[in-house]
This record gives sequence, C-alpha cells and structure tokens, in this order.
Amino acid sequence: MRTVLGIDAAWTQKNASGVAVAIEEENGWQLKGAWPSVAHFLAEAHGQPSPEKASGGVACADELLAATSALAGNAPDLVAIDMPMALKRITSRRGSDQAISRAYGAKWCAAHTPSASRPGPISDRLRREFEDAGYGLCISEITTPGLIEVYPHPALVELCDEPKRLPYKVGKMRSYWPKASPAHRRLLLSGEWSAIGAVLEPYLQGSEAYCSTFDLTPKQLKAQEDMIDAIVCCICAIRALNDGAKPLRDDESSAIWVPLADPVLQSKTLLPSSPHSARAQVRREVFHDNMLEDPYLAKLV
Repeated sequence: MRTVLGIDAAWTQKNASGVAVAIEEENGWQLKGAWPSVAHFLAEAHGQPSPEKASGGVACADELLAATSALAGNAPDLVAIDMPMALKRITSRRGSDQAISRAYGAKWCAAHTPSASRPGPISDRLRREFEDAGYGLCISEITTPGLIEVYPHPALVELCDEPKRLPYKVGKMRSYWPKASPAHRRLLLSGEWSAIGAVLEPYLQGSEAYCSTFDLTPKQLKAQEDMIDAIVCCICAIRALNDGAKPLRDDESSAIWVPLADPVLQSKTLLPSSPHSARAQVRREVFHDNMLEDPYLAKLV
C-alpha cells in the first residue's frame, strides 16, 4: 500500500498551510483526509482536540512524516509540496520558475518569484529536514521515498483540460467577476469548485466532498481552498508515482512537477469540451436556476 502527503505550504509563518493524505487501496487511491492547517493535521494524528481556527506554520519534516504514519499506517512514499524547493539556497527566481512560466505563462500560470526572505528560510529548512529523513528532492526522476515541488494552477489546467488558469481562488473573486454581485460571485465560485471536484474524484476518491462552498464563512472558504490545493498536491504525487508527471526545469537544482491527465479517465468524457461530460453537467446543475433569471450570469457561464 502506497501513501502520499500533499502540502499547500504557506510562504510565511503567519499563514496556514493546507495538508492532505492519500492511501492506495485495492479499489484505487482514497483520500484519508484533508486539514486546513498543520495544527489541525497534527491534532488529529495524535488524537488531540482540533484547534478552533487554522494557524500558521508548516512544522518540521519529522512531525509531518510521523503524523502521516499515524493516520495512514505507514510513512509517505512521496511528499508533494506547493512551495519553491531547490538543492541550493533560494535567493531569487530559479530555472524551474522560468521553465514553468515559458510552458504555462500564456495560460495565466506563470510562477511567482521566490526570494531569500519569502519563502527562503522556510523552504531551505524543510528541504534539509526532508533530506535528513531520507526524502531527497526529485529533479529529473522520481525516487522513493522522495520529495517533489508542485504547482496547483498548471496541475488543474492539465487535469481539467482547460485553456487557462481556473478561477477558483477565494481572494480573487472580485477580479474574476467584477460586475457580478457578491451572491453571484459565490455561486460562480461554487460552480468552479464543484466542476473541479468532478474531475479530481476519479483520481482520488473522496476529493469531491471537499469541493463545496456550502454554508461556509469567508474565512472557512479560504481554509477550504487550502485543502483543495493540498488534495491537488496529493494527486500530483500519485501521478508522479505512476509515471504520469513531467519535471519542468532549466538546471539540476530544482524542478516543478506537473501531472498529465490520465487518458483512461479523459476517455470517460470528464472534459469540459464535451457537452455530456461530468464536469459540464456539474456546471449546468449549479448554475441552471440562476441563469434563467440573470442574463449577465448566463453570459459568464
């Protein structure tokens, strides 16, 4: 039984990092759980009360690995982290940032530029700690146990077969849909999340349940978004373990691994280009009643 750990790592100690764990069972990969912060993850692993709210920090590698073992029954084969990682100290833009931007910049998925201060020390510490624990950073090939850097935006573009970055970030709803009312922005976000869930579920059973905005406050929405990104990190690790991911790099010090869509799953019409696809059907179900009464919303959809 293989296990993966996905971390949507914050670049500062102030912000929370989403975490997800997946295990491989006889009927496929199952999501063991997703948590809005490392504190929530560690609390559940050690049988302690869950914190009232998400807290910042990424913890240390040993704590993350031990918690995964406690929850999944064994240590992860691969750790996928959404944070710049390199075999040398990060001080500025890396070759892998350039490579991902060349490949996906036209799809609105260019990489953010890291610096010596953000996430510099956090990244350098985590990479060293994982290496000391036996998890070397994978640059050109996957070795296990191992650590890979991933990036959810291009990952979702590939998995969902979309022409550009998906509009699923809570903090950007106003820029996505500037003329929509707050209520309609939330509805549009709900549609995007639900449609994403329809695509992720076949890759990792249990993912779809986390792709919902139902009855969530704005703060809870952001926490849920972090969990979705952590789940995407897990799926990147799963695809990498199954030779379904490619490393984008310009040198031997860093690489960003991007998953490739599974052709078997694509053949089941999960693609938005098909009017009969699961993803298209979810969008219709979420938007249908509102589209009839709102021409602007109908035009967006």
